[in-house]
Amino acid sequence: MNQSQYPCSNCGANVEYAPGTTVLQCPYCGAKTPLQPTGVQVREHSYAEFAGLPRKPIATLAPHVFKCRGCGAVTESDKLSDRCQFCDAPLIADAAEGDMVTPEAVLPFDLDRARMREALRTWASSRWFAPNSLKKVTEAETARSTYLPHWTYDAETTSAYRGERGDHYWETETYTENGETKTRQVQRTAWHPVRGVVDRSFDDVLVAGTTRVAPEHLDTLEPWPLPEASAYRPEYLAGHETLRYDVEPEQGLTRAQETMQSVIRDDCRRDIGGDEQRVHSVDTDYRAVMFKLMLLPVWVAVYLHGGKTYNVLVNGRTGEVAGERPYSALKIALAISLAVVVIAVIVVLWALHNGGHQ
Repeated sequence: MNQSQYPCSNCGANVEYAPGTTVLQCPYCGAKTPLQPTGVQVREHSYAEFAGLPRKPIATLAPHVFKCRGCGAVTESDKLSDRCQFCDAPLIADAAEGDMVTPEAVLPFDLDRARMREALRTWASSRWFAPNSLKKVTEAETARSTYLPHWTYDAETTSAYRGERGDHYWETETYTENGETKTRQVQRTAWHPVRGVVDRSFDDVLVAGTTRVAPEHLDTLEPWPLPEASAYRPEYLAGHETLRYDVEPEQGLTRAQETMQSVIRDDCRRDIGGDEQRVHSVDTDYRAVMFKLMLLPVWVAVYLHGGKTYNVLVNGRTGEVAGERPYSALKIALAISLAVVVIAVIVVLWALHNGGHQ
């Protein structure tokens, strides 16, 4: 298979993309190789045209077979970029080879390891009731800089809806209390059937292209500065892992449309107006559906506590942190004990204060 490795012009070792820069840097001698502009722009592709092409499911594709040009070792991996298992040299597959969808855009890493550790340190220090050993996550030298595949979808939509508009009004109600007749104002709602049509354009609706990371953690890492993405070039992957997508574009579109429908229903409610709204049905026509595969940067740190492994993710552009954390039973018990003591002291002081005034 075709693959890419980039030798250092000074010492011959393989260079890596340096986060936050526009250079490839040698991890041994420090020599830098500037990335020259290519003039290539990020493009989106017609989903209708793509759907008509013959293609194999991603699950049926064989892993990439890399042959390291440094030590000659052969490495099999289902990742788009990886490291040689013997000499740790960066390995990058030819993304255009085979039946996979080729990445169109990449959001390069901005946080280097030092800034990633600082983000983890801030996050760990704010976790109440976490064991003290959680601070070790900031020392995670095994944290991996990983590009995660995501799909983005654009669409023009027109939606015809049926529902009801609720308008509030007030009625005077008579009631009896303790044998006395009284009146009060009571809010009522008058419901009227409505129909309408709303239009909405969607741009870059983001859907995770991997199932290896918990969706709730990826959601926490948002928002992503997607307009800052660059056209895909393999140099950005040098020295960083890149997961191959395992969510097919068809699955991604279904999830994107679910996100779109939530927005469209809000549009319908605004169009209905009134004080309350009921949306009974929405029939949406999707036009000019475009999509692309994009790679987003995430630092993945692994933390072991009590025999259980926890994953912590750091957004490689913004420093936002998401992940699992253990709880310290000792800290929780001490907090409960302290709360009980404080309450007891307050009760005693209150009793003494009131007893002194009798």
